[in-house]
Amino acid sequence: MASTFSGLGTALSSLIAQRQALTVAGQNIANANTPGYTRQRVDLASVPGAQVPSMFATSDGVGMGTQVTGISRLSDQFLDTQLRSHTGTASFLAARADAYTTLETSLGEPSTTGLSSQLSTFWAGWHDVANSPDDTAARTVLLDDARQVTETLHARYGDLQTQWQQARSTTGTLVDQTNTLASNVADLNKRILDITNSGGSANELADQRDQLVTQLSGLVGATARQRPDGQLDVMVGGNMLVSGDHVRQLAVSGPAAFSGATGDPSAVPPVVAAAVRVVWADAPTQDAALSGGRVAGLLTVLAPPDASGTGGMLTEAAASLDTVAQALADGVNALHRQGQTVAQATAGSTAPGGTDFFAISGGSAAAGISVALSTPDQIAVAAPGSGPLDGSVGQKIAALADSSSGPGAVWAAAVAQVGSMSASASSRSGVAEQARASAETAQQSGASVDTDEETVSMLAFQRAYQGAARVITAMDEMLDTLINRTGTVGR
Repeated sequence: MASTFSGLGTALSSLIAQRQALTVAGQNIANANTPGYTRQRVDLASVPGAQVPSMFATSDGVGMGTQVTGISRLSDQFLDTQLRSHTGTASFLAARADAYTTLETSLGEPSTTGLSSQLSTFWAGWHDVANSPDDTAARTVLLDDARQVTETLHARYGDLQTQWQQARSTTGTLVDQTNTLASNVADLNKRILDITNSGGSANELADQRDQLVTQLSGLVGATARQRPDGQLDVMVGGNMLVSGDHVRQLAVSGPAAFSGATGDPSAVPPVVAAAVRVVWADAPTQDAALSGGRVAGLLTVLAPPDASGTGGMLTEAAASLDTVAQALADGVNALHRQGQTVAQATAGSTAPGGTDFFAISGGSAAAGISVALSTPDQIAVAAPGSGPLDGSVGQKIAALADSSSGPGAVWAAAVAQVGSMSASASSRSGVAEQARASAETAQQSGASVDTDEETVSMLAFQRAYQGAARVITAMDEMLDTLINRTGTVGR
């Protein structure tokens, strides 16, 4: 037969288990609004009866109560993986979309102060001078318009340079942040392993670690793999970033200045366009091969131009500005050199006497273009031998506005391409963000705390606790009868 006191042990085990379950339910409710918290559940299991009889009792087949076998985190590794994947993609596309939006804004098109409008004003100025070659005011206005065009080219190129430098600086900051997060994940891996090996629960630390890994996914497209011992390995581009409590560091290499990304053949020695790269700090020649995350998006923004015109958006825009400036200088200068000033035409010269209208210095045509003439009377719009009132050369220069390969057409095509790419990038970013939000909702549906559900569980544990207490009370009364009242009959 079973021990007389076995019922007390059974009820006591229930009291202990239900109290612990109530504690976990309270922990869930307390963290209902804690970001990253994953709800927990007490795992209960019945305790079987004794299999080997003791000196004073044998098993009657009845179990010996319940016990807590563990506290589970109600997370879904598949949903966690999905969220990290979508986070990396959304962050990558968001970085590109933001850069395109900034670029499109800095181009300032269309507007009255944009380069297209100023080029139109510049060409109109040539018409005015060609129609009134002896009008000094028209010539003065033309020079002012030309200087405005060159200043706008300088400003637009400077905007690109500033945006590139900011993106380069941000990339370095984000890589440093990645290294810090990776070190924190490695530290949490060690702490979690120590706690679980000692029989404790490290669920809250696991929540912190998962949040860090999701942040790493947003930064560098990191993926994760769970080990049997509870540690988490984090990978970037197929290579291990965190392995247990060991971590590898990332570093940024490549040009630190815009000229290094665009190239500068005029420099001594010549600067060849190079790419900004993220490499392993312990292997500087090995690319980290980022395939997602904000850093990977910024690397595409910082990329050098290529022959197909599909390089980095900022360097390609700079190349377009250089093409516009070079086409402007070459087209105007070639025709202006064929003309004569009023003084030369009045003197009866029959030889072209015009000089270069624009000058270009330095490696970038857009940054180095300037007006070569200093006075209005240096403008040459008369054809040789046609007299001082002729403006045929000026009309030819003005006609460059309609050239399919002229600076205006080149700039219009560049602006249209940026606008199209910006719209596409924004659309793709929006779709990716919706996918990320859906993945987060799916993940939270299983991992987040439902206070109504926890309240129901809490009431169930409370009633079970009360029931176990009543069992102990009943057993106490039975034992009191047995101990204090047995053998008193007949006294």
